[in-house]
Amino acid sequence: MERALGLDVGDKTIGIAVSDPLGMTAQGVETIHRTTLEADMKRLLELTREYETVRLIVGYPRNMNGSEGPRCQFVKDFCDETKKYIPNAEIVLWDERMSTVAAARSLIEADVSRRKRKKVIDKMAAVFILQGWLDSRA
Repeated sequence: MERALGLDVGDKTIGIAVSDPLGMTAQGVETIHRTTLEADMKRLLELTREYETVRLIVGYPRNMNGSEGPRCQFVKDFCDETKKYIPNAEIVLWDERMSTVAAARSLIEADVSRRKRKKVIDKMAAVFILQGWLDSRA
């Protein structure tokens, strides 16, 4: 199984997770602090090379009732731009409803301080997105 990167795409950050070589577990990698699209894509390309994958599992923020809101279009636009910079990218949109809530809950349960949670929440959300996709394939 080829590794995959999980992405939690936001206005200010992109949380990144990676699957293990066997495709069983997701681990947090980093949070990209967004500056310019070009810089964001350069870092994403570096990560695809580092982890030897072009499979990107991108959190798709549907509304709770399953409908698509403006954030879905934001993510689709990001994916379109990604394809320009990484033409061979295999992009999978993954329903991310509750991923940030689940990530926050697990950090609270682990007694992580509010300030530290803020630094890792996007990366943890990416872990939940990627793990959900990995589990669906098992």
